[in-house]
Amino acid sequence: MGMHSILDIIAGFLYTILILAVFYPFVDLIDNFNQTHKYAPLIIIGLHLALGIFSFTLDTWSTSRGDTAEILGSGAGIACGSHVTYKMGLVLDPSLDTLPLAGSPITMTLFGKAILRILVGMVFVLVVRDIMKKITIPLACKISNIPCDDIRKARQHMEVELPYRYITYGMVGFSITFFVPYIFFFIGIS
Repeated sequence: MGMHSILDIIAGFLYTILILAVFYPFVDLIDNFNQTHKYAPLIIIGLHLALGIFSFTLDTWSTSRGDTAEILGSGAGIACGSHVTYKMGLVLDPSLDTLPLAGSPITMTLFGKAILRILVGMVFVLVVRDIMKKITIPLACKISNIPCDDIRKARQHMEVELPYRYITYGMVGFSITFFVPYIFFFIGIS
């Protein structure tokens, strides 16, 4: 989209490697906390909201502001979905004694299940996104007293864009880690 130069991309890549090097030793600790700590959802949501609030210092509208809220919301939703799945005892991960998993031969049944999983998962996530979008934009407009007759213009207001993106994509992330795997299990394609 012409927003970043090649230098931006290289710097972002190197910054990602630095972040990975720093946080990699703590991944299991963070994952364990996210899944098991009683107040993890509140801390996850609070941390992601704080990161968003401190990063949105722009005076004018920019696509990066909404993209950041979308990423933070998705991350919070995924982490909270993982927490709920674990707390409900619905973890579908294989036990450590079964690892490494042996690859199954690719059959038409396995291929068909894979395609069905993609289609069912994508449809469910798109429906969740559409429903949340239809709920959050008018609600944010109403709460912020911003006219909602032109959705595109309303979304350029931080008071509408940030809650819409954060809540909508938070629910998308939650759906991916909590609802979709159990839909697969329920219809027998897990």
